[in-house]
Amino acid sequence: MSIPQLESFLLWCAAINYGVLLLFFGVWTLGGDAIYRLHARWFTLDRARCDFAVYLLLGIYKLGIWLFCLVPWLALQLMHG
Repeated sequence: MSIPQLESFLLWCAAINYGVLLLFFGVWTLGGDAIYRLHARWFTLDRARCDFAVYLLLGIYKLGIWLFCLVPWLALQLMHG
């Protein structure tokens, strides 16, 4: 795989992952109550803890996008010129 192909691949990975992140954020924003009720049957969580867990997971996912897609792309940009 050439450097330009790798750069393109990493940008596409970042775009797709941000799309998934935004989709999940939208689903949680619009249907969070229904999702909470579904999971509250299985786990003993109050709404505040559930919101915190979702917020934490979305943050970790976004950090993963940066670490595994955008930072390598930036390093290639700096290396390649």
